[in-house]
Amino acid sequence: MSGWPILSVVTFLPLVGAAFVLAIRGNDAVALRNMRWAALWTTIVTFVLSLLIWHYFDTANPDFQFVEKLSWLGDTASYHMGVDGISMLFVILTTFLMPICILASWQVDKRLREYLIAFLVLETLMIGVFCALDMVLFYLFFEGGLIPMFLIIGVWGGPRRVYASFKFFLYTLLGSVLMLLAIIAMYWYSGTTDIAVLYKNPNFPAGMQTWLWLAFFASFAVKMPMWPVHTWLPDAHVEAPTAGSVILAAILLKMGGYGFLRFSVPMFPIASDLFAPFVFTLSVVAIVYTSLVAMMQEDMKKLIAYSSVAHMGFVTMGIFTLNRQGIDGALFQMISHGIVSGALFLCVGVVYDRMHTREIKAYGGLVNRMPLYALTFMVFTMANVGLPGTSGFVGEFLTLMGAFQNNTWVAFFATTGVILSAGYALWLYRRVVFGKLEKASLKHITDMTPREALALVPLIVLTIFFGVYPSPILDVFGASVESLMAGVNKSLAAAGAITAAGL
Repeated sequence: MSGWPILSVVTFLPLVGAAFVLAIRGNDAVALRNMRWAALWTTIVTFVLSLLIWHYFDTANPDFQFVEKLSWLGDTASYHMGVDGISMLFVILTTFLMPICILASWQVDKRLREYLIAFLVLETLMIGVFCALDMVLFYLFFEGGLIPMFLIIGVWGGPRRVYASFKFFLYTLLGSVLMLLAIIAMYWYSGTTDIAVLYKNPNFPAGMQTWLWLAFFASFAVKMPMWPVHTWLPDAHVEAPTAGSVILAAILLKMGGYGFLRFSVPMFPIASDLFAPFVFTLSVVAIVYTSLVAMMQEDMKKLIAYSSVAHMGFVTMGIFTLNRQGIDGALFQMISHGIVSGALFLCVGVVYDRMHTREIKAYGGLVNRMPLYALTFMVFTMANVGLPGTSGFVGEFLTLMGAFQNNTWVAFFATTGVILSAGYALWLYRRVVFGKLEKASLKHITDMTPREALALVPLIVLTIFFGVYPSPILDVFGASVESLMAGVNKSLAAAGAITAAGL
């Protein structure tokens, strides 16, 4: 693969597809069909090319691979791209879910051209976040993703779409302003914005690390989102179209966790160790509190949104255990949650397309008319609960193992979230799927179409496969996590020696 800029091709190919969609003239049935197929084939080809990255990726090498570098702001910043074990699977997850989102949007006809272009531009920006190895480039991709998602929610969303889109935009933008200031301060101190250099040589003083950590935390905590800055997420999910909810839950939320692992932990290890109890507290509150809030919801999307906040609590808890099991679990949980949460929103979209309501009380007894849907929904409900044999179990188990090594009380309270998740997830499934088919509006509801099944079957396969055989995921980031832990332990040991000498 040397000499072929595979990362740039995968990153910017969706923009080529967007240009094709833009070039299609007219708004008749033929033109709309061509737009859909152009977008679908673009995302499929992008996914296939991204699989080449996985195929040629050396799992034993912890360094960045497929590196591309081109100076574009002199010595200040550069176009620097590359992936390691931590970022590679997020690229694959992004390219894998985009064709599914296009399939899920097949019936959209309102301003279809702009809708498809927004998703293709968003794909480029999301892939760029996970490939960028320059802080300025990372920030441009990170912030740029707000614009197409803002439009997707604000134009194609529900009745309160404008309110939800502005709330999403302002929350995430304000958090990222502090990150920009931190990036500038890091450049002034170190003289570089190269992530690979800073990743291997974190030389910031302990006092400076504290402020830098807090600045990055303000951005990534909102993006995750962590409690108590999570309130934008339920509104955004409820109002977003189905495909928008899938991308929001499966990819955009993961940028916060990825940011913690790319910046906070390796570059500010002393501050990460110092603030770990603070993060544990917020994580446990998120797991327990939002699980309880989820039990009270009457809207299916809002329930799943609060469930996502709880599951992200396991991720932040695992990351800041600063041990191998916790970080492995956090990474696996993010990949698993991307598959499962995306599938759950697709399941909600299936019945919403037929009934045009997400109210739980509007359903009941769907198993009598939609047996295939009932089976599909059950698989993802069990994965959301963390049932052994599904991918949801592996991530939660590893994060709890890591937390137990660090603090048994944190692990104990976090484990209650597993019980609570069974409560709200099974309650939702029972009310929607089981019972008598009494409502007249449901008597003629039809089961999943081949298109809907085509979108969900791959997710079912991956949910079960990675639950039974998680090695393909764990092996990819194993060497990178080991290298990360070695750097963190070295920095903490050096800081401890300095403190001891000072005493």
